[in-house]
Amino acid sequence: MDNVAGINRAIDDLLVNLGEIVLRLSAPAVTRSVAEHAALTRSVEKFATCAASSHDVRVQRLAMQLAATQKVHDAPALRTVSKPNLRLILCND
Repeated sequence: MDNVAGINRAIDDLLVNLGEIVLRLSAPAVTRSVAEHAALTRSVEKFATCAASSHDVRVQRLAMQLAATQKVHDAPALRTVSKPNLRLILCND
C-alpha cells in the first residue's frame, strides 16, 4: 500500500510541475497566434483530465487557475471602427 501512495505522490508532483509549465505558457506574451492558443487549450484540457483524479490541493488549484486562463483567452477580441457619424464595435472571430 505504501508503494501506491508513493506512486500517487510522484504523479502529483509531476502534475504540479506540468501545470506550472502550462500556466507559464498561458501568458498573453507567450501565446499570440491562433495555433498557439489552440495548443494551449489542448494542454489545459489534458491537464484537467489528469487533475480530475488527483486529490492533491496543489493540482486542483492549478487546474482552477488554468481553467480561468482559458476563460480569458476565449473572450472575443473586439475592435472599434470609427467614421464620421458612425461607430462600430466588431468582434474578431
